[in-house]
Amino acid sequence: MHRSSFSFSTAGKILFGRGCSDTAPARIAQRGRNVLLVRGRTGARSAWLRAALEQLGCDVVEFAVGHEPDLPLVSAGTVAARGGAQVVVGLGGGAVIDTAKAIAALAPARRPILDHLEVVGQGLPLEVAPLPVVAIPTTAGTGAEVTRNAVITVAEHRRKVSLRDPAMLPALAIVDPALTDGTPRAITLASGLDAVTQVIEPYISSRANPMTDALCRSAIAPGLAALRQLIDTGEEARARDALAWTSLCGGLALANAGLGVVHGLAGPLGGLSGAAHGAICGALLPHGLAANAAHASDPDLLARLEDVRGWIVAALGGAPQGAFATLAHWTAQAGLAGLHAQGISDADAHLAAQSAATSSSMKANPVVLSARDLADVMAAAW
Repeated sequence: MHRSSFSFSTAGKILFGRGCSDTAPARIAQRGRNVLLVRGRTGARSAWLRAALEQLGCDVVEFAVGHEPDLPLVSAGTVAARGGAQVVVGLGGGAVIDTAKAIAALAPARRPILDHLEVVGQGLPLEVAPLPVVAIPTTAGTGAEVTRNAVITVAEHRRKVSLRDPAMLPALAIVDPALTDGTPRAITLASGLDAVTQVIEPYISSRANPMTDALCRSAIAPGLAALRQLIDTGEEARARDALAWTSLCGGLALANAGLGVVHGLAGPLGGLSGAAHGAICGALLPHGLAANAAHASDPDLLARLEDVRGWIVAALGGAPQGAFATLAHWTAQAGLAGLHAQGISDADAHLAAQSAATSSSMKANPVVLSARDLADVMAAAW
């Protein structure tokens, strides 16, 4: 299962640490004076960056992202970028950063977007280098600042699919945990569970390698403990720092070792229902782990699953043999809704079990799971 020979790709440069975003304006201005600032629904959280860039002589055009990226949103952003942008900055959560990466990739492109989309399109590589991207996350969740893809909803197909190319890795990722301080509890829970999932799935992935192992081992236990602190006890800077580290490690790991059944199902379920990605992952995680454990026979995989059980117990208590159930109980007690309460229907679940077979995330799952197995995972998360 473990790969001793591997390659590893990531953003051109990563800055991590509380306060490191103070250097963002100067670093962005070095890459271009015409800036497309992709940010969340309201401009309040990005006003500091716009003001600092303009003080440095930059011409800043803002592009608001109010929901997870879809074709109309990305197309509108591409038009905005073609107005002369030299650098694209994504300041926000995973949806904002994915939108920024997609815009930067498609603004110089000669082909229509569907030519480059996986599953519903041709999945062709980019023919022209993207605009440089500076990614500055304000939530600890997706790790999108160090991944080579953008997840885009295609409404007519009711699917979430990836625009993916190695050239889409951001030129600069600035991960400042201070920007995540005060994140609302529900968003902390859902995005934090996504971050934890994204260090657990690469750790048990069939593509795991020594580099991703080192990242995941350093992040799973601290991420679980930090999430429990923030949810059960309250705001704490050190917990925000640890969760931001977990999120960054998850992005680094998944980009190089893949994911598994949780994300294999979460992509189709999100496209079919519109439910939030992190919440879906959180609901599925304990049951996806249980399904993999039930089918595991490889000694290395069994050992890795025992590691995961131990990390869950260290953070949440309980006995190792019941660790996955303990995780499910804790997430429910914390307020995470099951799949049905998230707006996912029986029909959605049925279609997702079929669609997951073609999901890129499923390719790295450590065991083969049947459509029946996938249906059982979703039923357990209902």
